[in-house]
Amino acid sequence: MSIKKHIPNFITLMNLFSGSLSILFFSQGNVEMAAYMIFLAAVFDFLDGFAARALKAYSDIGAQLDSLADVVSFGVAPGFIIYHLILESHGKQELLIFGIDIIPLIALLIPLFAALRLAKFNVDERQTESFIGLPTPASGLLIASLPLMKMQLYDGQSLFYMVVTNTYFYIGIIAVLSVLMVSELPLFGLKFKSWKIKGNEIRYFFILASAIMLFTLHFTAIPFIILLYIFLSLLVFLADIQT
Repeated sequence: MSIKKHIPNFITLMNLFSGSLSILFFSQGNVEMAAYMIFLAAVFDFLDGFAARALKAYSDIGAQLDSLADVVSFGVAPGFIIYHLILESHGKQELLIFGIDIIPLIALLIPLFAALRLAKFNVDERQTESFIGLPTPASGLLIASLPLMKMQLYDGQSLFYMVVTNTYFYIGIIAVLSVLMVSELPLFGLKFKSWKIKGNEIRYFFILASAIMLFTLHFTAIPFIILLYIFLSLLVFLADIQT
């Protein structure tokens, strides 16, 4: 096998490396850097698919490796981050079982449902061009944005800041993301078969709108971008069933 066939797998390993660095930074108490590493992992996750298509270097090993990397980068690492956020959140109540507070342990639903979503994806032949259920990178990026939002909004101490740093907000995020990852929700894919506008209108609109929100709202934009993605996907689905 030529060297170019290994390039996508190497990029996938950089995704896994970034996710592992995220866990390492978390263990050292640097939650913000842990979050940035998940964003870096998402860049590699995009690039490995792009490289595989450009080089026509598809392989069964590559598909499995991608899912294994995603479990770490967008499941385990985000799970640790939101675990930490719950520990530091406002309005936290203890629920002790055998002397252990189980409220923060709710965060571990994220790696569990991420693993389940990826296992389903690997055997679901419907998800070649689009997605059924929220992709794990979207879930991971939303969680990674939370400590960065907290840092961005800290000085203002606004009502919005108090809401998005509340224990029950984090628990709600965990519940919603867990359900969405394994749901039958149809979502459009972001893979471009060509760069033409025709046939890619929804993708270009989503990218443009996301760029504008990121420029104006910074990290606070991430949850709204995920909501926009779901909303546009529902519009596409409704349009398709009416044609």
